Order: sequence, then C-alpha cells, then structure tokens
Amino acid sequence: MTRRQLEHIIRASAGTSDFRDIVVVGSQSILATFPDAPDELTESTEADVFPKGAPERSILIDGAIGEMSLFHETFGYYAHGVDETTATLPDGWRERLVKVETAGTMGAVGWCLEVHDLAVSKLAAGREKDYAFVEAMIRRNLISVDVVRVLLKSTPRLIPEASRIATAWLDKWH
Repeated sequence: MTRRQLEHIIRASAGTSDFRDIVVVGSQSILATFPDAPDELTESTEADVFPKGAPERSILIDGAIGEMSLFHETFGYYAHGVDETTATLPDGWRERLVKVETAGTMGAVGWCLEVHDLAVSKLAAGREKDYAFVEAMIRRNLISVDVVRVLLKSTPRLIPEASRIATAWLDKWH
C-alpha cells in the first residue's frame, strides 16, 4: 500500500462511517511517519481502521470498503473495520497518534499509530510475519529497540508469556 492509497482509505472510511476522524492501527499506519516506507513494510493491501470515538461504526467500513467489496475489487486494497481492542497497545498510545491530514484525505483525518506503538502491537500479536515486520523496522533504523522495550513494560493487555518472548527476541538486537 502506498501513502496515497492510505489517504484514500482514510477519506473513504470517513465518508462511509460519517465520522471525520479515523484511527489506523495496522501495519500501514507506518505510512504516517514514513510516507515512503520501504516496500517490505508496505506489502499489505489492507488498512485496519475504526472511527475515532465510534469504533462500533467500523462494521459500516468493513461492509462498504472491506475485503471482497466493490471498493477492494476496483482498487486492489481495502479497509478492515476493527476496534480499539484489536491491537494490544501500550499505555498512552492515543496521545502519540500521528496525524494524516492532506489534500488526499479531503477533510478527513487519519490518526495512525506511532511507529514504536506499532512495533509493540506487532510483537504482542507474536506471529512470524509480525516479527519479520519489526525486524525490518529495526534493520532500517526506523525504531529504537530501547523505546520498544520500555513500551512493552507499559502494555497492560500483554500477557506475561508474550512479554517474555518479545523481550527475549528484542535482546538479540543488543
């Protein structure tokens, strides 16, 4: 996905949900901080989104511009309507959201995860593809391992075993 495509999803999500502010919690939130992120970090064709202040309206997004929708068939990418519990995030993540408001969002505003919060959510998910994503962020010097380590400790919904595994995995980078 490109930054332009993410902006399209933000404006389409806002129009579909009738909410101007859209939160992006998935991997493509990296495009807020790094609009020209490396290809290995932008391979996904979906953006995980929900209306800020009305996450229950994400079902409208999923139905209108989600997977297998006419939107998806037309453009080759889509929005996945989620909610605030989809990603396991550290305390304070809402205050660190990165704003995307451009001519391409046409009055809508995207609120994307800050890259360290994104890394924590990926490590919390614990899938092989998520670890590969975080590894690519580290190799490209897009995140600080030390910051991720601190944020992991302030992630209330992270189960202890997942925290232990993620911390041990981060240890190999120092």
